[in-house]
Amino acid sequence: MKATTLGPTFQKDAADKPDAAAAGVPWPSRVCYLVALATTFWAVASVLFPPSPFSLPLLPSVAVRQHPPRHKPPAALAGQAPAGQSNRAATGDPCAGRYIYVYEDLPPRFNDDIVRGCRSLRPWMDMCPFMPNCGMGRPLGGDGAGAFPARGWYATDQFMLDVIVRCRMQRYECLTRDPARAAAVFVPAYASLDGGRYLWNGTATRDALALDLVAWLSRRPEWRAMGGRDHFLAAGRTAWDFLRKTDDDADWGTKLLRVPAVRNMTALVLEIDPWHQSATLAVPYPTYFHPASAADVRAWQETARAAERRWLFAFAGAARPRSKETVRAEIFQQCGASSRCGLFRCTNASDCESAAAPAAVMRLFGSSSFCLQPRGDTPTRRSTFDAVVAGCIPVFFHPDSAYTQYTAHLPPDPESWSVLIMHTDVTRRNVSIEETLSRIPPETVRAMREEVIRLIPRLVYADPRVKRADFKDAFDIAVEAVLDRVAKRRRGDAVDDEGR
Repeated sequence: MKATTLGPTFQKDAADKPDAAAAGVPWPSRVCYLVALATTFWAVASVLFPPSPFSLPLLPSVAVRQHPPRHKPPAALAGQAPAGQSNRAATGDPCAGRYIYVYEDLPPRFNDDIVRGCRSLRPWMDMCPFMPNCGMGRPLGGDGAGAFPARGWYATDQFMLDVIVRCRMQRYECLTRDPARAAAVFVPAYASLDGGRYLWNGTATRDALALDLVAWLSRRPEWRAMGGRDHFLAAGRTAWDFLRKTDDDADWGTKLLRVPAVRNMTALVLEIDPWHQSATLAVPYPTYFHPASAADVRAWQETARAAERRWLFAFAGAARPRSKETVRAEIFQQCGASSRCGLFRCTNASDCESAAAPAAVMRLFGSSSFCLQPRGDTPTRRSTFDAVVAGCIPVFFHPDSAYTQYTAHLPPDPESWSVLIMHTDVTRRNVSIEETLSRIPPETVRAMREEVIRLIPRLVYADPRVKRADFKDAFDIAVEAVLDRVAKRRRGDAVDDEGR
């Protein structure tokens, strides 16, 4: 009861005090006078003695307040929309949190001049036929062979990611000319084409343009804003091609990804170094399929779904004659001994890259239930993605061939769409590939194939000449992963060696 009567009782007692009446000023008026005097004094002091900008903590800007707290549970767990979607809903801007600034003034020596020298990009073949159509190469459909539909199929080289991504980025729907507004910054350099053309030269020649690029970037105010931690580029080869440790000419690759400044960036590569992932993001190899619309995707999915699978398993590739103790050698032996295995054998790399190869490979994969994907020079292969496009279930012999690589693009449950047979079991001749695959129940095979077919749009690059493809493709998923990584860096969240 005292709590409810304290206010009125206090006011009555104060009004009855003889000293307040004797002074001629009511007690509440004194309080108001003192408050007004203190406010005036504080205002004058603030003008005469302004505080140092470094003496008070900076208040977060509106853009910073839009990010969720560091320790807030993921949106999917909290039942809320992701932060980027919340920003777009709050501002009415569909590009909020997705704006990208592109260095359109990047000197042509870093991209266009390299393409002009396409005849010398590889020692054993002319790369110029692969440059047209934004890096997709010549059309394959309507060639009279009947292997491909009339639209959406191109003779694309596996190392043309740099050109495809740059062309696609020029049509990205959320570009901005204001770097302060950008969520990330794209560097349109052709890192893989540059690195690939000099792989057999001395290290100084291999590194020259990469070091020149770093010097150019480091002078830019856009770079200095975050030390390059919001920058990304496409380097469409495996990370191993950019991780040279020494300056010995016998050591492979360039040292692009070992330059400290570049390690602040994110490089889109075809295969990451699993031990140091924070500077790289693995994205799918380009395939022959570049649909312009969701209708093109659906039409091909129906073709893959209806295909007659006459082979239980298949393999396309070249032998490794220097070693007879590899998975690949055992695959050739087991496949050759089986009437249920289809084989496309390349005698050398040129055979696999010949004009006839796309039709032969896709016909084989399209008529097989399982496609074998052993490691090659590195753990991953472009063939994995050709197989998925054909609706063929990949069979891996090492987790690093896919599961530890394309985490943004592939489902977290690998057994739903692929098979793993450990390479040691095959090389020790403890496992028959045919028997292992034959034991998988037909209903399981059908479910796995359906999951593979469902993955097709996520693993292909839409026609980069289209303003905006109406489905989410490998490019869209990669850009989302980059924006998410940069957002974490802006918030101060640590990005670990797994790139998370």
